[in-house]
Parts: sequence; structure tokens; C-alpha cells
Amino acid sequence: MKTSWRSASLVASAAAVLALTTACGQDSPPAASQNVGATAAPGDYGSIGSGTGNGAAGTPSQPAAPSALSPSNPAGKLSVSTAEIGKVVTDSLGLTLYRFDQDTDQPPKSNCDGDCAKTWPPVPADDAEAGEGIDKSLLGSVTRADGTKQLTVGGWPAYRYAKDVNAGDVKGQGVGGKWYALAPDGKKVQEGAGAGAGNAEELGLSTRKDPELGEIVVDKNGMTVYRFKKDEAWPKPVSNCVGACLEKWPIVEPVDFADTKGIQEKGYMIFERTDGKGKQQTINCSPIYTFAGDKAPGDTNGQGVGGTWYAVRPDGKLVGASE
Repeated sequence: MKTSWRSASLVASAAAVLALTTACGQDSPPAASQNVGATAAPGDYGSIGSGTGNGAAGTPSQPAAPSALSPSNPAGKLSVSTAEIGKVVTDSLGLTLYRFDQDTDQPPKSNCDGDCAKTWPPVPADDAEAGEGIDKSLLGSVTRADGTKQLTVGGWPAYRYAKDVNAGDVKGQGVGGKWYALAPDGKKVQEGAGAGAGNAEELGLSTRKDPELGEIVVDKNGMTVYRFKKDEAWPKPVSNCVGACLEKWPIVEPVDFADTKGIQEKGYMIFERTDGKGKQQTINCSPIYTFAGDKAPGDTNGQGVGGTWYAVRPDGKLVGASE
């Protein structure tokens, strides 16, 4: 976090805290102890992996296409496709190619290995060729730690995204504020990018544009943030997720509003849990959580779980469900 930017926000943040003390019907600051409420009944908080994936609420996500996710899958003839976020580079199957902000282009170097490379399979360089709209001089390769050669575009190592299963999918755009579709010139496609685009600071809470759920809140690691429909926000926050529920739905701990971006300020407050779990962050006075079943930035496996758990809009409202 850049000290100058953070310091510049302190005055505004302090004023915001004072303004929020009565946002949830309270006459005093929200740090006072609040009731946690009854334990969620079995089945109310769902099982890990039982969510609706990246699909809309109630719609199971499509299974991944094995051939598309194989690290050795040929790139073939590259081309330029027009997606909802702009012009992107695609492989011979029409799958979008991405670049990683933590890589380097001068000299080319990949910093995505291990589990990262399972979620973001490197694109092999061997058979890649320039198709219409691709400048052949921009194509190159970089030798990875395992000795394989990875395609580069404009010096940037190229990847596919495990959740892109159909030609034209751009589900990896803006994930974690570090992954972006490759533009034909090797630069990252900025339009429609998730929170953190062009921002070197690590934000405690921000937003990203999910291709199916729309604008949703994510934590500092790019993990999706959720609300429990059985919680209460008015007149004061009450969490009804305790005990075993919290093993699957960890609470989001307090985040200074100065460390957020794109989040509604009204009702942004914390409350003290009475189960010994400390303080919990809220958005629009509603307690917020992450999901243990989400393994990588961009996952939305908690969406719709048990008909009670939903991703969160920047204004605190549920995604795909009525209040």
C-alpha cells in the first residue's frame, strides 16, 4: 500500500466512520458487542463444492473441456477475436489467451508454476503461428522452469484459463486484479477489467466484473465475498453462521475503508461477534464471508449454496436473490 495514498484517505475515512455510526439504527459506534444469533442448521450453509460454480444462481457450471485445459494442448494458428471486453488474442480453438501482471516481458519470465499453472495452463510455443490480425514479430517463447517452452506475445508469457470452456469465454479477465486477456499488441485488455487494474496497491476489498454474475465484491486475494441470507443487518448486524458453519464460510475480518475500492460507503461498518471470533466486516451492515470451496481467484462456487449464500454487490445486495 502506498503510504501517500493511504494517508490521503485517513481524514475521509474518519469522517465516514462517524457518519456510519447510525447507519444500522445505532446511536453509538458499532464496535459494541452484538448477538451472533442461532447456529445455522445443517444444510443451510452447504457442502464445499455444492455451489453453482460460475453459473447464475441455481444453474450448475459447465464441466471443463479436458482438451482445452491440457498444458500440452497446441496453440495452433492464433487470431484476433472480438469479445465483450474488446479485441483479444485467441488460439486455434477460439480460447482466450491471458497474461499475468507478476510475469515480466523484458526479459520474458513466467512466475506461474505449480497450482497456479493448473488454473492457468501455459500455452505451448512449439506450433503457434500468427493468423489474421497477429503480428508475427510479436510472437516468441520463454523457457519455463520445467524446461518446456511457453508462447509469448509481445514478450509476455501466454496462458489459458481453466474456467474458459467455450470459444469466446473471457472468465479470466481481471481475476485477482492480476490476470488480463492479451490484446493483439501484447498489452493487457483493460476494458471490463476487474478491480486493481492499473493499481499496484493491494486492496483489502474491491470489486471485479464476473462475466455471469456481474460486478461482485472480492477480498485482497481476489476471492469472492458472500452473504448469508439468514443473517440480519437491521437495526444492527447479526450473524447466524457459527460453529461448523464458519469452517466453510470464514468471516471477513475488518478492513479500513481507505483500503477498499468500489465499495458502498454507507453502512460500511464492523461489529463484535459474541462467539469469540472477534470483529467482522459488513457491507451495508450485512456480515460478509468467503467460501472454503473457492480454491482460486475468480471462483464462485459458493453462489446459491443451500439457497442461502450469495455473492455480494458493491452496495451490499445479494446477487441473484431477493432480500
